[in-house]
Amino acid sequence: MFRAIAHFLKRITLLAAVSVGVVGYLATGLDERVGGIDRGRWTKPADGIESASLSDVTVAVSSATEPPQLPAASVRQPDDPSVEQAIDDLDAAFSAIWTEKGVEVASEADWLTISRRLSLALVGSGLPLEEIRVLQSLPAQQRLQYQIGRLLRDPRHHDYWAERWTRTVVGASEGPFITYRRRRFRLWLSDAIATNRRIDVLVRQMVTGRGLPTDRPEVNFLTVTMDSDEQGQPDPIRLAARTSRAFLGLRIDCLQCHDDFLGNASLGEKGELREGTQQDFHSLAAFYSSARFNGLQGIRDVQHPYDYQFLDTDEAVTVEPAVPFNKHLLPTEGDARQRLAVWLTHPENDQFSYAIVNRVWALMFGRALTDAVDDLRLDQPPHPAVKVLAEELVSSGYDLRHLIRVIAGSRAFQLSSEADFEITPAHEANWSVFPLARLRPEQVAASVIQAARVKTVDRDSSLVVQLQKFGGMNDFVTRYGDIGEDEFEQESVTITQRLLMLNGELVREHGESNPLLNSTSHINMFSRSDAEAIENIYLCVLNRLPDPEEAAIYSDRLQGSVSDSQDPKARLRQVARQKVVGLTNPQARRPREKFLEDMFWVLTNSSEFSWNH
Repeated sequence: MFRAIAHFLKRITLLAAVSVGVVGYLATGLDERVGGIDRGRWTKPADGIESASLSDVTVAVSSATEPPQLPAASVRQPDDPSVEQAIDDLDAAFSAIWTEKGVEVASEADWLTISRRLSLALVGSGLPLEEIRVLQSLPAQQRLQYQIGRLLRDPRHHDYWAERWTRTVVGASEGPFITYRRRRFRLWLSDAIATNRRIDVLVRQMVTGRGLPTDRPEVNFLTVTMDSDEQGQPDPIRLAARTSRAFLGLRIDCLQCHDDFLGNASLGEKGELREGTQQDFHSLAAFYSSARFNGLQGIRDVQHPYDYQFLDTDEAVTVEPAVPFNKHLLPTEGDARQRLAVWLTHPENDQFSYAIVNRVWALMFGRALTDAVDDLRLDQPPHPAVKVLAEELVSSGYDLRHLIRVIAGSRAFQLSSEADFEITPAHEANWSVFPLARLRPEQVAASVIQAARVKTVDRDSSLVVQLQKFGGMNDFVTRYGDIGEDEFEQESVTITQRLLMLNGELVREHGESNPLLNSTSHINMFSRSDAEAIENIYLCVLNRLPDPEEAAIYSDRLQGSVSDSQDPKARLRQVARQKVVGLTNPQARRPREKFLEDMFWVLTNSSEFSWNH
């Protein structure tokens, strides 16, 4: 339905663009102030652009030369010595690994590549052209600091990471009807990320939540499991499995049914590790047995024993709450869930901080520091980077923004994915090159939608754009295949996925000419030369400039379009005339306009577009 509404509104605005908008362009006197790439200056919209309803035409440049003020976007300032020291410690850990393993290290990636990585990691899409222009205007040493600060304050980041964390702690499904409100939970997390709430506090709120899922969103962590219990109550077994994976980085699900005989789930105290048992798992589950749903009161704590019949036994027994390691950190007073929450997030419970930093690392890189993001085994030493970052997380007061700044500022994050030596599995395993990672379905869709706009697609975008994004993304992800909770599984591209990109409506509709909405039209109208048009398309779609060979190939193909030397105002009038003709006769469109549409299609279907590199 939303796609149909967006499609209808798009057609209405297309006619409005011809009857009002195009005339507005001509009336604004956008002559020498309209052009292509300005490589060194930050620019404000030219006077009159807003009146023409095209304040988003950031291809335009003006005479403004003052750079934007750099915002302070985190509790910890970018120049906080603790950030710099943590980056140094992290770099030292990797340097030691590279020396020990004897692996060559790639050079640093260019700033546009690093900026694209940041955008994909923090907001789930590529860079908009307007953001590239602002970053171009800044001194090289300020770009990373500015971008991190701006993105951490961006509502897109809050919403995107809220969805990623929601999948981690409650899954991707909509859960039981009435008693579970996934959207409420996600919005609660979004608000927490926006205010930079401590991650340990959030986890304690989830584990100890009381009340109705509508009034107390954190309660949805418990009620999402109610569909698996015949009595309509939170399921302690599912909660124990989720707790161990999400908050401890341990896979102990197998212990639900049998003891560990293969050494895959070692538990116990340091120096005294043993094979995990059913008793370990169900003792952890017993902490949640007191959480009961009571009608209009929601979740309440009541005295309710946890009974379970173990393998090879004849009857069920009552299992008392107990933790599988670090038993000395478990409080002796308080109700069961409060005790568990304190134990989970205790500063000396390294497993909690290990799990958090490994997941944040995976969100930033598209790949965890370990083989699996939730497999930080007790019988194996932590990765040196996990240890450094975990110590930093605790000392910073569980500040996720601080952690993001440290990771983004590290040498590992800024390495190139290419090298002048043969890249082997050893280089990838030791992070001496940036790992290639396939974009998630929603990242692909969001990047297509963003590439089709020169201005940032966010909450301030028009209703038409927001409807297009909502409907387009949902439809694309459904058809492409939502990977659910297995966020970091690198599966092969399927034929269906390739056909969806090649022939699907998302790429076609966002690449076709539309003077009010799409970047291909804006670039065609306001680029002063074919070379600038080619560069702008590359920047919009791939967030980089074409190399000389690419530029030459596309330039040769563009011969015969409107002369580069034509007066910009005259060219704009010609574009407007041909837009009107093109509404009734699409074949009458200019060669360059059609060619830019084809370029958009080609670049969005390239492997480079669908990978983080």
